[in-house]
Amino acid sequence: MPDSLKLQVHDLEVEVLTGVYSEETHLPQPLRISVTADIDLPERFEPDTPLRASKNYMDIKHAATDGLPKDVHFTLVEAVAEHICDTLFVGDARVQRVEVRIVKLAIAEQGESIGITLVRERK
Repeated sequence: MPDSLKLQVHDLEVEVLTGVYSEETHLPQPLRISVTADIDLPERFEPDTPLRASKNYMDIKHAATDGLPKDVHFTLVEAVAEHICDTLFVGDARVQRVEVRIVKLAIAEQGESIGITLVRERK
């Protein structure tokens, strides 16, 4: 099994224009977004290894927050996840796989997590 590096940013709460039903389409909805990005890694990480040998976590956070267009209505949360994946793939050729988990906070009735997980690999 090859070595791998998974960078993770979990439990971001983001307001996104998304939804199918009329009560969902006019205001942003709160989503909890978690992202895991698998990247190519160097042979080893030594104590003095520079940041450029890995990926800045803030790039992942940006893809799931400010990188989402504020003026676009995503009918499905799956499309929100696709946008995050695309942003990470375009931004860094070392990103080989992205997993995005989205929980729709507004539809929970008893604290349950209702949502999707999308996994994409670089093609």
